Amino acid sequence: MGDQPRAITALAAGLRAGSRAQTLLGATGTGKTFTMANVIEEVQRPTLIISHNKTLAAQLYEEMRELFPNNAVSYFVSYYDYYQPEAYIPQRDIYIEKDASRNQDLDRLRLAATSQLLSRRDVIIVASVSCIFGLGSPTAYGQRMLAITQGATINRREIFLKLLAMQYKRNDIEFQRGNFRVRGDIIEVFPAYEQFSVRIELFGDEIERIELVNPISGELLATESHYFLFPAQHYVLPDESLKPAIERVRSELQDRLAVLQKQGKLLEAQRLAARTRYDIEMLEEIGFCSGIENYSAPLEDRSPGDRPSCLLDYFNHVPNCEPSEWLVFIDESHVTIPQIRAMYNGDRARKQVLVDHGFRLPSALDNRPLTFDEFSEIVPQIINVSATPAPYELQLSGGEVIEQVIRPTGILDPNVEVHAATAQVPHLIEECQKCAAAGNRVLVTVLTKRLAEQLTHHLDECELRVRFLHSDIALPIYIDTLDRLEILRELREGQFDVLIGVNLLREGLDLPEVALVCILDADKTGFLRSETSLVQTIGRAARHVGARVILYADRVTPQMQAAMDETSRRRVLQEQYNQEHGIQAKTVKKAIRRGIEMELQARRTARTAMSGGRNEASQTRDELIEVLEREMLAAADKLDFEKAASIRDEMEAIRAGADHSPEPSRHQKRPGQARSRAGITKRGKRKSADRRRG
Repeated sequence: MGDQPRAITALAAGLRAGSRAQTLLGATGTGKTFTMANVIEEVQRPTLIISHNKTLAAQLYEEMRELFPNNAVSYFVSYYDYYQPEAYIPQRDIYIEKDASRNQDLDRLRLAATSQLLSRRDVIIVASVSCIFGLGSPTAYGQRMLAITQGATINRREIFLKLLAMQYKRNDIEFQRGNFRVRGDIIEVFPAYEQFSVRIELFGDEIERIELVNPISGELLATESHYFLFPAQHYVLPDESLKPAIERVRSELQDRLAVLQKQGKLLEAQRLAARTRYDIEMLEEIGFCSGIENYSAPLEDRSPGDRPSCLLDYFNHVPNCEPSEWLVFIDESHVTIPQIRAMYNGDRARKQVLVDHGFRLPSALDNRPLTFDEFSEIVPQIINVSATPAPYELQLSGGEVIEQVIRPTGILDPNVEVHAATAQVPHLIEECQKCAAAGNRVLVTVLTKRLAEQLTHHLDECELRVRFLHSDIALPIYIDTLDRLEILRELREGQFDVLIGVNLLREGLDLPEVALVCILDADKTGFLRSETSLVQTIGRAARHVGARVILYADRVTPQMQAAMDETSRRRVLQEQYNQEHGIQAKTVKKAIRRGIEMELQARRTARTAMSGGRNEASQTRDELIEVLEREMLAAADKLDFEKAASIRDEMEAIRAGADHSPEPSRHQKRPGQARSRAGITKRGKRKSADRRRG
């Protein structure tokens, strides 16, 4: 409906005509995701959708999976919940070892994405910018695939050796993802990318039966005549390639040691020799080592400077598909494209320091994200999607833009009001109370994380059901990938009324229940109050009839005026369309999905059951204390003793059995909200509030 049919027809025609790049200017709430889905259905090509953050990627994944129930819809984002890259600070002679918390569920989804690309054509992958980072070679990954066929003859020892070469581990006691076990003539493998195990029944050397089994209950799910088992890791090499690769690493080490010794860097030479020789020994013995990605260039026989393999290369190996016969959508392109541009330089600067001081070989520099030119060269056809496309996207598409500003629901862009910033908080509280009383939701954007936390505490004391949302929602250094998605779902469900954020309440968030958007300090100049940011934030109120936007400002800046003018322009077009077609506007009614959350929750439950029913709460508490201790030491190292003492008190409270979150009352705050200065240091006020609530 609305502009969708025209946009779908134009985009599909452009793809068939071989257009290299197109731009879809889609206003918020016009159904850009539905348009993208219809274009995919029209052209029938493997598709990659790139989003600039995990929250929006998860939302897109759920929508695409609902629209394409019979396709292989996958989710590919960074598998780290917490990631501290390897680094060295020469000024203080401090080496920071790589430290990360790897999310096994996200790792499984990544492996599922690559295995599906190598086995079927109807693939749609929703990814973050991590898709341009180095990944194992798709050729080597595919060559390690193990084909299992009923009735085929195979040697048991041969199966075991192949599974070990594919980085599966034998574990007859604790059966978990990436393991296999043997019981007589039965070999059971738990693929690293699936939620079921594969049971192979042998009669002598003959494969008699192949079954897919629930690894917890043992329930038979299906019987197969063929099954293709993919490796448990992306970095795998054929045996015949491993030895020459190790020799290349050894040769590079000797050359680099000679250079360092010639420069008089004896300490650096000794350090590099010890670290690299240990890694070589691990590669020779087990075919894998910690930090193997730093040796990806010699392992893949790449010349210095050659780009690494990444997820995009797997699209060139889709069965029954030409290498140029796939498609990329860049969602919220005005943000995602600058992210893609920026990745290479930051990674290069950090690794160059490691190489110069003997922590890594020069080939580690080639374990990197793609440059923007390399990305542009690989991708055959691009469709940039944004409500506010940047000049680059317009230039790329030759200045031609396909507009989609008419909403199928008939909803107009919201009315925008300007209110004085001098008394913005009292006015905000009054507006939030009115909106909550009517059963609607409110989004509030501020300029800093600290202000978001302090304002949340203040509104909480005013008896409003409020939470804050920013990139540190779980813990300042330990970020739960899907925690933000859960908070947005709870806002829609009505578990609280007001959500306060900084920069995450802009692009792509689909919240039909929001009837009021308040932008504090709208007249401050900068990125967060640019024309693009203001238009995107205003768009969060474009899914509710009668929604309003309040800009708190003491003056109207050029950026504010431009955003209001663009909103008015779209509103005129929308009103005219509604009058011509007799459309009555109605609020969007959209189901509250729990797709990826339920899937990952099921995996967590399964892991707990398979581990013998361990006390998961106790395990989580121990991990939390460990993370807080690292943060406390980091704060003390920076001489921020007040923060370190606050964290110490919080650790003691957790050890004593207290809940990490502030009072879990009717507000049901998320873990981590107590980390705000208002929530920790002003304990007297919190105790008084507790006594008032009785």
